[in-house]
Amino acid sequence: MFDKLDDLLRRFEELLNELSEPGVTDNPQRFKKLMKEQSDLSPIVEAYKEYKKCKQDIEDAEVMLGDEKDPDMREMLKEELSNAKKRVEELEHELKILLLPKDPNDDKDVVVEIRAGAGGDEAALFAAELYRMYAHYIEQRRWKIDVVNADETGIGGMKEIEFMVSGQGAYSILKYESGVHRVQRVPETESGGRIHTSTASVAVIPEAEEVDVHIDEKDIRIDVMRASGNGGQCVNTTDSAVRLTHYPTGIVIYSQTEKSQIQNKEKAFNLLRAKLYDLECQKAHDAEADARRSQIGTGDRSEKIRTYNFPQGRVTDHRIGLTLYKLDKIMNGDIQEIIDACIAADQAAKLVKMNEQ
Repeated sequence: MFDKLDDLLRRFEELLNELSEPGVTDNPQRFKKLMKEQSDLSPIVEAYKEYKKCKQDIEDAEVMLGDEKDPDMREMLKEELSNAKKRVEELEHELKILLLPKDPNDDKDVVVEIRAGAGGDEAALFAAELYRMYAHYIEQRRWKIDVVNADETGIGGMKEIEFMVSGQGAYSILKYESGVHRVQRVPETESGGRIHTSTASVAVIPEAEEVDVHIDEKDIRIDVMRASGNGGQCVNTTDSAVRLTHYPTGIVIYSQTEKSQIQNKEKAFNLLRAKLYDLECQKAHDAEADARRSQIGTGDRSEKIRTYNFPQGRVTDHRIGLTLYKLDKIMNGDIQEIIDACIAADQAAKLVKMNEQ
């Protein structure tokens, strides 16, 4: 591990020298690449420098302790030695986590799809509540949300909704939300007071750039039509909605949230690129059994990951065995504690695998 850290430290110093060269900004693409690499290495280098300082502090304290006769000074040195040793242990663990292989998609923006599952109208209502939960969370993080398509029901539910999220590290955080979410509660329409179970599925897909996916024009059919919805300027009056059909995969994308056909077309292509990129990632994922086992849960989107029990006011994440009794707060977007626990469990599983190798 420390040989690798020494190599990274040398590379970081090389980057600083390259970035200080005259004319480095003349090539924007190279400059951006160097800045990205420097940004990625900074946390590791800072932690490693602190680690080396703590190790030196331990050596110095041990030498001084051997020569010191004064009881008070010896006590102070012992305390400094103890603190430094404790910090070294913490930094060793931190460095191991920082050296874990990084998901290449972690820095990307995402497309999120929420679809009502089993449960009819109640499932659609739950899907709409999940969307509002994520919308609140995204707002708290000061990220940007952009709805591509929403198929709403007349009672405030959603059969499905697709939206894009732009923000620093969006995929690295929201990827833990992929899977089947289950709700247990008494629907308003239930006269007997029986608890019903309904589901909604969430898919979090990394956004793909044009360089990630090539789309052949002959593989696409583009249809334009009038948008459908609850009214408003341009809705049902202009052919602004766009539907893309990708023949090789059968994927159909519908975008109608913008007034402009050009904007809806751009959104639709962005979503199609993301879905095609995700298909390739899923193929690679399915082919790598070890990678699947190193993740929290199976990584399968049909996996039931969480239950929201309204009568008991609890939320349980089944992948990590976490239960929280603050359902109201969670439904209002307070999901960071669950995500942090998933990240920690994921890192722990990867550390075990790394130690086995």
